Amino acid sequence: MNPHVVNPYVLLGISILMEVVATSSLRASESFTRLVPSVVVVVGYGTAFYVMSHALKSLPLGFSYAVWSGVGTALTAMIGWFYFRDAFHWSGLVGIGLIIAGVVVLNVGGTVRH
Repeated sequence: MNPHVVNPYVLLGISILMEVVATSSLRASESFTRLVPSVVVVVGYGTAFYVMSHALKSLPLGFSYAVWSGVGTALTAMIGWFYFRDAFHWSGLVGIGLIIAGVVVLNVGGTVRH
């Protein structure tokens, strides 16, 4: 993949997915005592930041980070709930809904300028 010819929104999405994979693997690494999840953490975060750096060539920093952290937080919370069986209260669902609403407002509000 040549990051110079890929749509910056696609790069942002890839960066988010890699961050979510890395964060989920961080939990699975059991404090870096398990090799494979530990390697996935390092490679995942490295890839996420590398790809994000290319997305930031075209996208505003504030917008990109808000989407990256918001969507990443929501996806990570859902993985924790479904995969790791973390306790989840209805207020958590409301919070995730608010995060998603915030990302939508950022996109609709015209904060993205090229």
